[in-house]
This record gives sequence, structure tokens and C-alpha cells, in this order.
Amino acid sequence: MTNALQDLETWNDALTALQLLQIDPHGFGGVWLRAPFGPVRDQWLRQLAGTKMNTIKLPGSIDLERLLGGIDLSHTLQTGQLHLQSGLLAQAHQGLVCISMAERFPASLMAPLTQAMDTQCLPPLRMSDSASPPVQTTFGVVALDESMGDDPPISPALQERLGLWLNLQELPPSAVSDLAFALQNKDSDEAAVHAVLPAQSLAEMRPLLQRMQFNDEQATAICATAMGLGIDSLRVPSLALRVACVHAALHLRSEVVQADLAFATRAVLAPRATLWPIPPEDASDPTETTPQEPEPQTASEPASDSETKPDQPLSQEDPPPPSSDESEQDSAAVNQPSPQDLKELLIAAALASLPSHILERLMTKTGSNTGQSSGRSGTVRSGMQRGRPLPPRPGRPGGLARLHVLATLRAAAPKQRLRNGTQTARVAIRSEDFHVHRYQQNSATCLILALDASGSAALQRLAEAKGAVELLLQQSYARRDSVCIVAFRGAQAQLLLPMTRSLVRAKRAMTGLPGGGGTPLALALKMACEQAQQLHRQGVTPLLVVLSDGRANISLAGVGGRAQAQADAVQWATQWRLTGHRSMWIDTSVKPDAQVQNMASTMGGNYLPMPQVQAQRMASAMDNLRRL
Repeated sequence: MTNALQDLETWNDALTALQLLQIDPHGFGGVWLRAPFGPVRDQWLRQLAGTKMNTIKLPGSIDLERLLGGIDLSHTLQTGQLHLQSGLLAQAHQGLVCISMAERFPASLMAPLTQAMDTQCLPPLRMSDSASPPVQTTFGVVALDESMGDDPPISPALQERLGLWLNLQELPPSAVSDLAFALQNKDSDEAAVHAVLPAQSLAEMRPLLQRMQFNDEQATAICATAMGLGIDSLRVPSLALRVACVHAALHLRSEVVQADLAFATRAVLAPRATLWPIPPEDASDPTETTPQEPEPQTASEPASDSETKPDQPLSQEDPPPPSSDESEQDSAAVNQPSPQDLKELLIAAALASLPSHILERLMTKTGSNTGQSSGRSGTVRSGMQRGRPLPPRPGRPGGLARLHVLATLRAAAPKQRLRNGTQTARVAIRSEDFHVHRYQQNSATCLILALDASGSAALQRLAEAKGAVELLLQQSYARRDSVCIVAFRGAQAQLLLPMTRSLVRAKRAMTGLPGGGGTPLALALKMACEQAQQLHRQGVTPLLVVLSDGRANISLAGVGGRAQAQADAVQWATQWRLTGHRSMWIDTSVKPDAQVQNMASTMGGNYLPMPQVQAQRMASAMDNLRRL
């Protein structure tokens, strides 16, 4: 499929998502739209505004009382009496909630938002309000994610509840503008996707959705496809079936068909894939096997009858030949795919829609590290002076803690009548009302590359590793991340390149590195642990990538012996796991080695086989490790 056709299909899916939202705004949760600020996202939002749906925007600076409803602080301070206001979630009833910059939406507000999506009512703002009846509200969510590169995405809790995942980051603005012009043209093709549905069409589609049913074979195929893609959430198959039902109602069908399931697989299941699905054996053309199987049977039965009874006339008791309507029904029943064929078709649809470099991303998924987390933005730390603002907390100002004036006034406002009686001239503030500022700081990240320079294939590994380091340094300049290289060969491991962001220095250090000799893997892991401790003391988050075939033959003492060398390597791999930092092992063996997999598991990291080391693939895998 060419790039133009891929862009057209991506944009058509984005417009189809708008159509599904108009039919069922809250049935499948909503849409996660990954697109930077620009013409592509603006065009999609203009189409959303043209639907005239009740859309409430949630800014990132919103507080809990404005979200759920509570005290109107400005009106209360002006009048001296308690005034309440309705929350934005209650105002979005039977509509949509649009979250701008959803990747930075506060975690303290994400919990009540997802709870309201699950229970379809607002949670109580205070424990004393639990006796009052809850406010009913049903809404869908449009999460606008502007994260790029190493920026964290939206909350996993919200990701799981949003049915449709749309990624428009790589969609060129030219394709969107040309297609948007065609959509606005009155003489455009009738088959073009129009985002805005007329009221008459909605009146026909919504009753169809209420009566829409899917059979057991379709539900089994969706669940099997989700299992094949490594999706372990029970909510996701339900969302996929709901999207398939809405897609069938969009096309005025009374039941779910194969095209509806294919769209649900492409838009709901494929973006959530965590495993590479096993393709069917006859994946070249799976649709041709089902109609061809009954043909020999139907052709052989009349032939056998003609051989046994060649001259027998047609009696009155014999059934008449089937009519044209009955033959069409029989052919439709024959062409209907079986559950196994339906599963293979859905897996093929998922394979066709998986993005590029998906294998490296799936192999470098989050491991089972314990302790402190490390990743794309380094270790997260709380501070009082600088960083990303967090919700204020109660506390006494002083030292590094600064007073949060607005939160302090909000805490003191409900208690003014008890403190001042009838006097309303001044605001009475007590020490229990004090709130202080909080900020979140992210440390820098340093990638420690343990490079195996031993063996006959050392020259090829060194050349590709040099190219991968150059690519990483070019990409990480804006992030202020750095690279450290530990090379091991012969009977020693050396710090080839200390922590640096200089591309020229990295090229100079790797130019004169010789290859060949033994494999002192334990010495390399020991030096990597020492460098990680030193970087951690400096406030830098270390990541370890080992590029080796894992055949250690030099012990810590610098003498030969595979058994002792392997035991020493396991010891220091366990030591790295105890540090809690993330790691990855790139296996350069001809075939995936179980011993190397066990070593990667001992380190608590990811395992990626790469028999033919390629600079672009290795740089992509390392960059994905940063983003986790």
C-alpha cells in the first residue's frame, strides 16, 4: 500500500470516528487522538465542532471542585455567603468531554474522571456528601494527546477506557487539506466520508444500534484476536464489539458483518498490540478457501447418482429443483466464514494495520523491574521550587515551601461564617487552611552501552553500534540525554566513552577500538553497575543496553573458564537487577539463545534477538527503551 493510500485510510478512519461519536457518544468510551498542534488536528476539531454535539472542554488547570461541582470561590468571597456551582462533567451529560493536552492532565483528577465514566454518576466531593443522591451523567471523552518523542502519553487508566485510538502524528497536512477540500465540495463523490451526519440519518441509526446483536462466533473471534495480540484487558474486547455494532448501525445494517469486525480490529485492537500475532498458515488469500471446499462435494453427489441410476425418471415424490432465491441463500450460507476463518481474517487485518518498527517496540515493552523506575524522562522526583506544577497539598510555608494563596483561600472559604459570625469584612484564615506549592522534576537519562568487541564478528558489530550511537546522539540533543560506552574484549573491560552528549567525541572514541579476543562479560557488567551508581549520585537515571552473544569465557579474575565466567556474569546481572534500573539485551547470536534469554531475565530487562546487527534497528530499540 502506497503512502497516499495509507494517509487516505488513516484520515477516513479519523472521520469515521467522528461519525461513531455522533451515533453513540459514550458507549465505547471515546477517542484518544494523538496529533501535534497543527493543521491536521485543527481540521479534525473543526469537523467535531460541525457536528453540533454538546462538547465541554477541560483545561489542564482545572481543579477538583470545577470538575465535579462545589464552591464558587469568587462569588462566595464577594457576597460572604456560600454559593455552589455545577461541575463540568455534569454539564457534559449525553455529550463529550474534550481534554486538551491530556498527557498533562493531573493524576488527582484522572481518578474521579474515570470513576464517573464507569459508574455514570459523579463521585462525592467530600465524605459528608455521600448521603446525598449522586448526580447522573453519561459522557464520552476526546483526549487530545500532543506528546512527542519522550513525552509521556495519557494515563493508562484513561487509555483502557477509550475505545478508538487514532494516531495522526505522521499524517502530512497536504493530504488532509486536499481531502478536506474534496469533502467540502458539493460535487464530490458519494462514497467520500462525510463527518457530519444529518439528523434524519441519526434518527434511523440510533434505533438500529439499540437492536444490534452479534453472535457467539464473532465474539469468540474478537476475543481470540485480542489474545493473539497480547491484550490482557477484558474491557478491550467489549469495546471492540461495541464499536463493531455502532459501525454496523452507521451503514444501516441490522446485524454485524465482517467489515464491521475488521474496522473494530483495526481501530481498537491493533493499536493496543503488545505481541506480534501469529499469521494464519494460508494468509495469502484466506477468503478463497471457504467457497472452494464444498464444490467437490456438490459436484460429486450428482455424478454418483447418475452412475447408479442413469435411466431412472424423475418421480413425483422427488423434490423439485431449488429456486433462484433458495440457491442464493445456499450460496450465502456457503460463503459465510467459519469461526476459524473469521479469526484468521481479523488477525490478517490487525497485521496489515500495525505500524512500522512495531517489533522493536513490542520486544522493549515494560519489564518486571522493581524499585525505582527509570525511563524516557528519568526518575520522577517531587520538589518545592521548580518543575511541572502538581496539585497543592496542606502544609506550612517556610524554607523551600511556598504558600499557595488560591488553595488556601479555597480551604478557608466554607468556614467564614463559623469564624467571623456576621462580620464579612475580612477573610479569617487559620493554620489548618495553609496549602503549599508542589512541583515534579525529571532527571536526565544516560544510556550505558556495553559493547562486545570480541570474536570474529566484532568489526561488523562495532560499525553498526557506532552508527546507532550517532543516531541516538542526534535524536537526544534536544532532550539533553547522554550516552556512555563500556567496551569489553580480551581479559578486560574499559570505559571507552564517559557520559557525554558530544557526537564528535563519540565518533573519535569508537574509531580506534580494536576487535577480537575473549568475552569478559562479568567485568563489563561490573563496570556498568559502577557507572550506574556514579550517575545515580549525580542525579542522572542510567539505562543499560548489552550488545553481545552472551558466551562469557573470561572470569572476574581475568582467567579463562566458561563455568566460572558464566557464574560471575550471573552474579553481576543480579546486582544490576537490584539497582532497579531498566535494561535490555540485544542478542547477536545466529539463533535466539535460551542462555542469553535467561541472562536478560536475570537482569530484569528486555530481550531482543538481532542476528544481523543493524544500526537503524538498534537505535530504534534503544530509543523505545528510553520512552518506556
